[in-house]
Amino acid sequence: MPQENKSKKLEELKARMAGDESLPLQEANFVFGEGSAQSEVMFIGEAPGASEDKLGRPFVGRAGKLLDKLIDSIGWKREDIYISNIVKRRPPENRDPFPEELEAYRPYLTEEIETLNPKIIAPLGRYSMNYILPLAKISNDHGRVFWWGERLVIPLYHPAAALRATNVLRALEIDFHKLKLLPGKYDEFLAERRVKQKANPAEHKDKIEQIQKTVKELL
Repeated sequence: MPQENKSKKLEELKARMAGDESLPLQEANFVFGEGSAQSEVMFIGEAPGASEDKLGRPFVGRAGKLLDKLIDSIGWKREDIYISNIVKRRPPENRDPFPEELEAYRPYLTEEIETLNPKIIAPLGRYSMNYILPLAKISNDHGRVFWWGERLVIPLYHPAAALRATNVLRALEIDFHKLKLLPGKYDEFLAERRVKQKANPAEHKDKIEQIQKTVKELL
């Protein structure tokens, strides 16, 4: 889909969401995703925080500044990728989103993903990871690469967690360097997967599969 069509559809989705009074957390400001509509990579967090609520943009507080630094560290620019959250309004006191809040916003996130159509999704933290990988655990599965349909998924620690623990920050830095390699490997991985699917369709149909590759193997 051409960029102008994606941009238009995302703006239409944004307007529909902003006007949907059935969505929870109406007392907070609406914070939609931002970035390039042509991005191959989509970052997904859980919900806006205080700074995001104030400015109406995702990931602009302390965690967002760390995310920007990590993006810069691998030679990317924030404006060239796309960043969003599952829940588009801030829960009170920065509490975790309730299950019913996540569920209410879920269909809209699905539409946002389908419109953007990224090759790679990088969930930030356990809530966005479990949207795609419901049985995964962030402590075990961060930095691992999975197929979700024909999209690659690489769960990452949330930058807010990295601000609280140096070992988490180090793991996040390592995982970002793995993320950097995925766009260049996507076509190769997809071709390999299609060969396997053709050889044994039943085994690979609608299955979330992990790609067993280390960073060294990706280089």
